[in-house]
Amino acid sequence: MQVASVIVDVAARQTDKEFDYKIPEKWEGLIQPGMRVIVPFGPRKIQGFVTALKNASSAKKLKSIIEPMDLLPVLNPELLKLADWLTETTLCFKISAYQAMLPAAMKAKYEKVFRLREAAASMNEELLSLFHRHDEITWEMAEKEGLLAALRQEVKANRAELIYKVTSKGKKKSIRMIGLALSDDKLADSMNALSANARKQKDVLSYLQAAELPLLPAKEVMEQTGTSNGTLKALIEKGLLVERYQEVYRDPYENRQFEQTEPLPLTDQQQTAIAPILGSIEDVRHETFLLYGVTGSGKTEIYLQSIQRVLEKGKEAIVLVPEISLTPQMVHRFKGRFGDDVAVLHSGLSAGEKYDEWRKIQRKEVKVVVGARSAVFAPFENLGIIIIDEEHETSYKQEENPRYHARETAIERAKFYQCPVILGSATPSLESFARAQKGVYQLLSLPNRMNNQRLPDVEIVDMREELRHGNRSMFSRALFEKLTDRLEKGEQTVLFLNRRGHSSFIMCRDCGYVAGCPHCDISLTYHRYSHQMKCHYCGFEEPVPSTCPECQSEHIRYFGTGTQKVEDELGKLLPQARVVRMDVDTTSRKGSHEKLLQQFAEGKADILLGTQMIAKGLDFPNITLVGVLSADTMLHIPDFRSAEKTFQLLTQVSGRAGRHQLQGEVVIQTYTPDHYSIQLAGKQDYDQFYKEEMVMRKLGSYPPFYYLALVTVSHEDLLAASSATEKITHYIQARLSNEAIILGPVASPIARINNRYRYQCLIKYKREPKLNHVLKSVMEHYTKQHNDKGLQVAVDVNPFIMM
Repeated sequence: MQVASVIVDVAARQTDKEFDYKIPEKWEGLIQPGMRVIVPFGPRKIQGFVTALKNASSAKKLKSIIEPMDLLPVLNPELLKLADWLTETTLCFKISAYQAMLPAAMKAKYEKVFRLREAAASMNEELLSLFHRHDEITWEMAEKEGLLAALRQEVKANRAELIYKVTSKGKKKSIRMIGLALSDDKLADSMNALSANARKQKDVLSYLQAAELPLLPAKEVMEQTGTSNGTLKALIEKGLLVERYQEVYRDPYENRQFEQTEPLPLTDQQQTAIAPILGSIEDVRHETFLLYGVTGSGKTEIYLQSIQRVLEKGKEAIVLVPEISLTPQMVHRFKGRFGDDVAVLHSGLSAGEKYDEWRKIQRKEVKVVVGARSAVFAPFENLGIIIIDEEHETSYKQEENPRYHARETAIERAKFYQCPVILGSATPSLESFARAQKGVYQLLSLPNRMNNQRLPDVEIVDMREELRHGNRSMFSRALFEKLTDRLEKGEQTVLFLNRRGHSSFIMCRDCGYVAGCPHCDISLTYHRYSHQMKCHYCGFEEPVPSTCPECQSEHIRYFGTGTQKVEDELGKLLPQARVVRMDVDTTSRKGSHEKLLQQFAEGKADILLGTQMIAKGLDFPNITLVGVLSADTMLHIPDFRSAEKTFQLLTQVSGRAGRHQLQGEVVIQTYTPDHYSIQLAGKQDYDQFYKEEMVMRKLGSYPPFYYLALVTVSHEDLLAASSATEKITHYIQARLSNEAIILGPVASPIARINNRYRYQCLIKYKREPKLNHVLKSVMEHYTKQHNDKGLQVAVDVNPFIMM
């Protein structure tokens, strides 16, 4: 007897273990670990993943697997092993780890249908007539007709049955193909035998006879011969044609030609940087490289040539880029160099397109994957390199279960394949740079731009001064003058507005005072509903002042502007300017992101106005001016990484200017011009920023000096949430060493979401071997005991969003 261990598709603590199922004889030898199967679970049928095969089970009575959903495993042995690691490090359920590795189209779709077993005279008439018209009645249909109660009676009486159907959402796309059924000599006789009126039928046969391929798309045949579907049907019925359905891929890039590009000669600094990478590819040695190069220093060419070497050795490559910089430009670079060997995975694709791209990888039809975070799970079996571009980006951390970080996951996979990982950035995260300084990663530097182009000149404008001079507009005089100048010269401008902070903060427009917490080095957040200012770290709060506590001015304002407001103002001040606005509202439709950039690239617009999404990866020769409208929005979010995020963003945005022949200029408008992150971003001086920020991190006991774990508890009842968090905090405190710093319980920065109150406890630690075990037992305890009381406990190890 063959037995399969199966993880079932129920994300709950009680079911987070392997269940044994008997493999029916007809499936023996076919079912393998990593396949999806349909199994009975209680009264229903559900999807499960086979994790192992064995010859016996300790369970007394075994149910049998109903049927396999795949012919080949969808998870290879390495990915199954990686799922164990994910479960261990992110404390998620095993099923969540498996689901994260597969495209959405492969998640199971559960459908409930009723079938009639025997009709009875006593049956509800409407129900009987519905069963006469349909073999099966779906649950939705029964609900719509108000027949669920009647059906329940019939199921109880065993006259009808409820069946759970499990299907995969992913549908393969196929096209209808037509070909000749007879050999040439037999065909001639058949054509002569056709009546004189069957002219169209003869046309089709002649067209197919002249074709080079045995099968042609039916649509093409009808278009070329001017015939209808009826003609084809008639020929199929006469046995003269055969009809086949052929699977095709949905290709998001099918109508586009990618110009083939050749490797560029490397500069001396690129040669020096790429040598150790090529060395580790040659020696099949796992190593993590931090490629630290200023904006425009030619990091992409290093990626491309490293991949080239990997492909020559018959291996595969994964390239991760942040979702927002997965611009057509990025895709062009890789498709241009490696052609059809590239699959692309990102959120702009439909579920079907993603499914097709994933299947190309699984079938070994491509060798390179370019994609956002989840592409780190691409089902390759012979990886030669993993590259993470803009490695500092927070979008590499998944915010729901499993809460993995693509960087750590990539390193774990690379250890298995003994291959290099390249982390690239002009502004590396402090954690990565600290690891490179300690020799955990190998640091590779590109300190100069290509062709030694100068970095753009940066001017920092103090917006408090502008107000003193009576300028109440969003644009400083310097920025406005430069904007007008660019319009006259026909050069292009990028205007960046960082509207990503959740909360407005309160600020005096005369002296720049920002209301801060007396107990924490963080700004107070303005809460509109209570007209209070609160600190989200220690709970301090106070009413909003009517005058500035520093200079007694009455110009105290809530801060925050949106892109639309800026667009309207541009329309008033520079009516002749053509503006392209890029934000969540204008890019939500499929392909709109690309259309807007195309418009800008073709010079059909003078100003590109946008949020986060325009800060990365854009490379247009005609951009000579970048304006940052308010550099402060990031600085005052209650997050210990706010200075780092501000510095990174300003550096990245500045890097969009003057990348080619024309020299670039940058204007940064701010109310806190003296803050080190703004000053140093102006000079693009990462090394100095790293030194200053590390001092702050050490003082506050934050990463990279400490690791973090965040426990968030939520409940509809405020007291229930706070008391549970208090119990959890005490429980954790009693089980960790004295070295661990435990903060809390406090209300989360966003204290209520969806009418649920949120409390949290933050753990800072260096070495706590018991921590994972302690956190697991907290989650187990609360899911078992409080399942019905609406209490939710979430644990995020190494959180990126503290809100």
